[in-house]
Amino acid sequence: MGELDADADGRYGEAVFRPEQAGEGERIDFGALAYDDITMARLRALGVGPGWHCLGVGAGTGTVSRRLLEELGVASVLAVDRDVRFLTRRPGLDLVEADITAPGFAPGRFRLVHARFVLMHLPAYRRLIATLAELVEPGGVLVLSDAVDLTGDRTPGTPYRAAMRAMWQGLRATIGTDVTWVPSYPQLLRAAGLRRVGAELHVPPLLPGSPISRFWADTWERSRAAMVATGLVDDAAVDEAVRYLDSDECAALSAGMLTAWGQRP
Repeated sequence: MGELDADADGRYGEAVFRPEQAGEGERIDFGALAYDDITMARLRALGVGPGWHCLGVGAGTGTVSRRLLEELGVASVLAVDRDVRFLTRRPGLDLVEADITAPGFAPGRFRLVHARFVLMHLPAYRRLIATLAELVEPGGVLVLSDAVDLTGDRTPGTPYRAAMRAMWQGLRATIGTDVTWVPSYPQLLRAAGLRRVGAELHVPPLLPGSPISRFWADTWERSRAAMVATGLVDDAAVDEAVRYLDSDECAALSAGMLTAWGQRP
């Protein structure tokens, strides 16, 4: 699959999902509540533990970085983000405010390099996968997670489906988000020179008041302008989708999180 040229003018954290917007850290934390346990189980299964030096790319509010230290007992974590306002330095956890797409991004080599919901927002994903693979020391692992859209023409025409279709199209037009290539992760990791490649998919249940439902409701609110600009929904349809998510009528599949990993020879 070829890498798409960026046709969007904005970037994540600028056109939408601005970190200075009230409640953005809470939105990120709702996603963490939905996915962190799955991420930690995979990292544990890959042997991450004492003595490991780790790189967290797009560290967000730092939940995975902290759990690496507290639960898996790794030696250190370097948390990297373009904006580190939601991160707090502590023993074993260092912070770097950096753009991984910038030339010369080279923070060193690590036994674990991890990024979640980062590359799907960056059109240069193929080059960045190769860059991150080079940051893995021999014998170490690269672990990458991104979203997989499970709505389609054969799914029921619910308010949720309408909102999700508008969201993906609006984010692609606004900041270049693209999840269509994500199922190719295993092949992309092999092409980057990694071995023992594996992948798995997790779909958290959409239940009223659940973290993932609150995450999507907040995400729609923050990307509302981009969604309405697609012409697929209007403000009333977005409002209806938010109500639908918090009702007993909700019967839908959330976007899945595909996690893929590979070992550096």
